[in-house]
Amino acid sequence: MNVVETLLVFALIPLAIYGVIALLTLWPKFARTPRYRPGQDWDYEPVWWTANPAGVGARVNHSAPASTADAATAQPVRTARGGARGSW
Repeated sequence: MNVVETLLVFALIPLAIYGVIALLTLWPKFARTPRYRPGQDWDYEPVWWTANPAGVGARVNHSAPASTADAATAQPVRTARGGARGSW
């Protein structure tokens, strides 16, 4: 085996393998779009997130009591379930 074949087998081939592995691991970082950093201009439309897209336009009707006497005895309308006790 001459010097060129030795360098090819023991140096160039392992370096090529390490290069391919490095490219495969760094590929997602290079392919990603630039991230937003605080202080940069925001050039996109606002997006409102909701967990219930079907209920975005729904409104809860909280009718006001007719008198102050009714206000003292009126029970609050519960519109949500769950909480710390976990009874969802």
